[in-house]
Amino acid sequence: MQLSFLRPLYDRPGPWCSVYLDASRDTQDARPALDLRWRALADQLAADGADEPTIAALDRVVRGHDPLPGDYGLAAFASGGRVVLSEYLAAPPLRDLSAYTPLPHVMPLLAQRGEQVAWVRVLADRTGADAVAVSAGGVPRRAHVTGRQTYPLRRVQPGGWSQSRYQRAAMEAWHHNAGDAAAATAELADRVGADVVVVAGDIRATGMIAAQLPARWQDVVVRTDAGSRAGGADPAAMDDVTVQTIAEVADQHVTAALDRFGTQEDVGAGLDAVVAALQRNQVDTMLLVDDPSAIGELWIGPRPTDIATAPGQLAAVSDPQRVRADAALVRALVGTDADLTVLGPDEAPELADGVGAVLRYVDPATPGRDDG
Repeated sequence: MQLSFLRPLYDRPGPWCSVYLDASRDTQDARPALDLRWRALADQLAADGADEPTIAALDRVVRGHDPLPGDYGLAAFASGGRVVLSEYLAAPPLRDLSAYTPLPHVMPLLAQRGEQVAWVRVLADRTGADAVAVSAGGVPRRAHVTGRQTYPLRRVQPGGWSQSRYQRAAMEAWHHNAGDAAAATAELADRVGADVVVVAGDIRATGMIAAQLPARWQDVVVRTDAGSRAGGADPAAMDDVTVQTIAEVADQHVTAALDRFGTQEDVGAGLDAVVAALQRNQVDTMLLVDDPSAIGELWIGPRPTDIATAPGQLAAVSDPQRVRADAALVRALVGTDADLTVLGPDEAPELADGVGAVLRYVDPATPGRDDG
């Protein structure tokens, strides 16, 4: 998971108000219920010492957000009278919560986002295609392709001296239209850095589009005959294929990170080793088991690499702060352009302290290295 979207949270000082709440509006009393839950969180923030301008800024986001259909949640992070980041959650949080802390409490957001996959989906027929692309940060882009060739698009029935000529013309028209759709698909895939391209709809059109995609996208294409561009067509089957494909790619990302971690010998395992690696800007990807009950703490200074398990390890920092361990780890990852892979408890049951790191390099000074 790339964490660059969190960078604004670490470009300004704290303390921070962090809020997670169920914003679903699936019942008639949902709006007043949301107001009550938010008021409880706001009162708790005030009791913890948060300033009124910052709470008021959160109030405007919570009460004024554009509602979504169905069940969903909100996460918002504010400091100094300003909401710096707010995000919709695909599902309500496990529980409403607020935190007033030196660093933003982002772990619940990251745990729910999970492994991010950039994807493109193309719904095609013989006349063109509709495409949507979503980057790893969740920014959607769309394209509508109307093929250049409009006649003839249907192959004639057998019989007649001109049968073969019209059939060839129809095939050429399909081929040209598929080429236009393939070009638009490749452009979208390049823009979002797609991990997977789902090509859905008319089976002949999907084959032609897939065949005309540039070689760099051939290995990530998934074809399906689910979906139709016809008016009123039910998108459920196509959506199911898309969701399943994205989930499979996300699982592949997690497996790849675990495999890379497994190839390291005696380094990068456990909290002490990860903290030491972060101090040396040595972490490529951190593995972290999601544990909502975790209460561990670390010490930090003003720089992202000022992170330690004890204050004495930050000799150059005049006034180190004690903060949530996961908050300190994520800040260090963002500040050193490292990635994060969030694991379920059953995905890495033997991971020491529930944390490990795939390292960018290993040298004689790397803690835990066996030079024997």
